[in-house]
Amino acid sequence: MLNYVWLALILLGIASAVYLDVSDISSNKFRNDESLKCTVFYQNEFRDIKTFDTKILIDKNSFQKFYGQSIENDLIVPVKLTKTNQKNIYQVFIKTDNSFPELWKEIAAASGKEDDIIGTIKFDLPIDSSKYSASVTLESVNFVFLKKVTNEAIKIAGTAVEIAIGLIGLMAMWLGVMKVAEDAGLIKIIANFIKPITKRIFPEIPADHPAIGSMVMNISANMLGLGNAATPFGLKAMEELDTLNPNKGTASNSMITFLAINTAGLTLIPATAIAVRAAAGSSDPTIIIGTTMFAAFCATLTGLTTAKLFHLFSLGKEKFVETIKRNLKKIIAAILSLFLIVILFSTGAMNVFSFLFNETSFNVFKKLIEVISVIAIPVIIVSFIGFGAYKKVKVYEQFVEGAKEGFNIAVRIIPYLVAMLVAIAIFRAGGAMNNWLVPILKVVTDPLGMPAEALPMALMRPLSGSGSLGIMAEIMKVHGPDSFIGILVSTFFGSTETTFYVLAVYFGAVNIKNTRYALPVGLIADVAGILAALFIVTLLYG
Repeated sequence: MLNYVWLALILLGIASAVYLDVSDISSNKFRNDESLKCTVFYQNEFRDIKTFDTKILIDKNSFQKFYGQSIENDLIVPVKLTKTNQKNIYQVFIKTDNSFPELWKEIAAASGKEDDIIGTIKFDLPIDSSKYSASVTLESVNFVFLKKVTNEAIKIAGTAVEIAIGLIGLMAMWLGVMKVAEDAGLIKIIANFIKPITKRIFPEIPADHPAIGSMVMNISANMLGLGNAATPFGLKAMEELDTLNPNKGTASNSMITFLAINTAGLTLIPATAIAVRAAAGSSDPTIIIGTTMFAAFCATLTGLTTAKLFHLFSLGKEKFVETIKRNLKKIIAAILSLFLIVILFSTGAMNVFSFLFNETSFNVFKKLIEVISVIAIPVIIVSFIGFGAYKKVKVYEQFVEGAKEGFNIAVRIIPYLVAMLVAIAIFRAGGAMNNWLVPILKVVTDPLGMPAEALPMALMRPLSGSGSLGIMAEIMKVHGPDSFIGILVSTFFGSTETTFYVLAVYFGAVNIKNTRYALPVGLIADVAGILAALFIVTLLYG
């Protein structure tokens, strides 16, 4: 399925880019070869100077009439003018910033450099001793979206390699530590300790298999917000799971279940979202911890349930029906429990437990998690290496062996990472999401009460971490971090994961080409997390 999605991202992105560019050209959106009336501030001493700095004034009504877009105030634009061989004709250079109209920003971006616009100004008649009426003609702009597609694809291909190279050091360190712990028998001890839980979630995996220990370390690191440790542990877990996989190149049930947990984004402290909220001036940046935990738990539960249902479907109709009948009472009990929880939250009945969630207990929990997050990595390294030394393992030699394996894995994921990130970049840059996908999905999300401003964030999160981070920051800048929308998008970010990136990296590490139903499972978990975030934030802050 990932093959079709990858192809669809590219085709939709390019098709959207072509459609939008043709529309812009046919309507002459950028007014190519047309002149806009303006006023130039001009001093007599400029007459003998070839190049000089000054300003031009563009009336807001003239701008609206010319481009068909309104602006709040008249534009006073700093410019650099250079004389040409033609009388009263000057070349103009404009450097844009965030205060400029969006249309001019598009012109600047399309010209090559992101903030430069060039053109010509023709002086007409003097208004007074310091002003001339004039007309400015900006450079011609065509195929804006196709240029964006090209530039973004090239840029993100380099970024993908940088990401993989950045992982080499982390992979080498953590897989070196894991190799020492594995040889010392510590991974088996951890696996046996949590056997009652893992036996139910991963019935196909032997209880003492090294994959269990690696998955536990990955999930624990994710919950504590230790992304730099979680990825190496997760890739090591995928390698171990692949040793049990009878069909090499095809995702096993255990791999899909493990990635369902990863793509659900289960975490206790959404550190990045909290940091962005604090930078945006929030009076209480950590207010999203509770909403994030609730939404991430719902996403994880949905991901696991969906993965198990797909597992049953793959066994055939008879086996599926038989399993459902055998577990019918448990299924009904689970549904009723979830329904009861929703009713309790909706009616406010959960307020009777408010003494458990007062400010004091919340702060204690928060501080505890923060302390654990700080000391977790040093404790893991010291305990794993120390246990290896206690068991007479040649810790240095085994660490180096594990580090070599980490280097190979990091290099191996590069093609998969480039392929996925380039497809996502083309889809984004081509305008397919904002111009096609968002309007279609608004038909569904509007009746649910999701603000239109938050929908791009919900759609971007599974595709791109940096893209969703930028959208979140922009929304909080416009609406405020403590507004309903600000809290909502922060919860979106903290309770979901970049599903496409996770699948590309984790499956790429073990050369999985047939991902089976891993993508729909991950996306269903994302949808559950988004809907749960909308429910809990609306309930508490709507």
